[in-house]
Amino acid sequence: MTANPPRLIIGQTLGFSADPFAEGPAAAWHDTRGGVLVQDGMIAALGKAEVLRAAHPQAVVHDHGKALISAGFVDAHVHYPQTGIIASWGKRLIDWLNGYTFPEEMRFADPAHAARMAGTCLDLMLANGTTTACSYATIHPESVDAFLGAAQARGMRVMAGKTCMDRNAPDGLRDTAQAAHDESAALIARWHGVDRLSYVITPRFAPTSSPAQLDALGALWAAHPSLLMQTHLSEQVEEIAWVRDLFPQARDYLDVYESHGLLGPGAVFGHCIHLRARERARLREAGAALVHCPTSNTFIGSGLFDLAGLKGAGQRVGLATDIGGGSSFSMLRTMAAAYEIGQLSGSAIHPAQLWWLATAGSAAALGQAGRIGNLAVGMEADLVVIDLASTPAIAQRADRAADFWEALFPTIMMGDDRAVTETWVAGQPLHRRDG
Repeated sequence: MTANPPRLIIGQTLGFSADPFAEGPAAAWHDTRGGVLVQDGMIAALGKAEVLRAAHPQAVVHDHGKALISAGFVDAHVHYPQTGIIASWGKRLIDWLNGYTFPEEMRFADPAHAARMAGTCLDLMLANGTTTACSYATIHPESVDAFLGAAQARGMRVMAGKTCMDRNAPDGLRDTAQAAHDESAALIARWHGVDRLSYVITPRFAPTSSPAQLDALGALWAAHPSLLMQTHLSEQVEEIAWVRDLFPQARDYLDVYESHGLLGPGAVFGHCIHLRARERARLREAGAALVHCPTSNTFIGSGLFDLAGLKGAGQRVGLATDIGGGSSFSMLRTMAAAYEIGQLSGSAIHPAQLWWLATAGSAAALGQAGRIGNLAVGMEADLVVIDLASTPAIAQRADRAADFWEALFPTIMMGDDRAVTETWVAGQPLHRRDG
């Protein structure tokens, strides 16, 4: 049996040798005429395009000219069941959950509906250059099966978990402490580590889980310490006040999770806008990851994430769309929103830092550094090819650029799915802009 020939993808290439928040833009490397050699779903070689072409004459060549080749985007906080209600008008967080989210999530008891929405969500992500996502499902195990099954069919590396809620949610959208534990355990056995799939222990957030349920999920995590645990933390001031009323014995919001065994290096906390000093210090000490969801934070009016301050203090931070609270599937638009929030907070985030957040930073936040999120030999070949002149407005601005970062920045600020020429998953092109 003859092995498939390698593929050589040629264009500008961009990767990272370190965190540019710590090392500055020099932590990124860029080649104006580079190549990525892909074999058996992995990156087999990197270097100058013509050197690789000469060294591998049997390779199938995909020459993208001046387009940019990067690791695919990694979306660290997603609610795939909210795909259908993205960009819904006029609600604060609690009203938004009650008015839009919970009615939509009830529909995911139907496996056929869950399968349709899982496929729609993943295909929209691929069209926007996102190759990995960490998603909440609903309380229904069928919703997890749908999302992980759809990702498996596409060969994607994704993470997801049954969203556990046993109070402060409508009839038909609550489980119990025991059901949360047992159904999650069954899903772990069915899906975790199968192909490129991972299970994530998923209490929605403290207000919708009783102390008994949080204890049950803490015990489950203790039994499976290699898994991630995802939840929400300090998104809106009304939410924080609600948590204070529900858990009066807790020192703060984070203490609720820690007291139930839900804080550690594998914890991934979405939003983290209104953190107290003790919470910041404890998050860093525990090695937990924080996920910045800028389009969601502005769309729902939650507040301004302190990216510069948190990264400056050594926190682990990823980037996410938070669809459907977030208003775009595009990680380009998400980077732009992060830049805008940085400006409002008095910090101009460099393009290298933004791109790192959307790739290597998010991969590290999800415990996937060394597998995805960067161009390096031996990493999985999840790639995105970006047209740096995808619209007339972007093209005319990029033409005036004095250096690579100035040429890339207009695509960050004005780009969308039209900028995504191709999306590669495990060494195969799954999306092409031209169809």
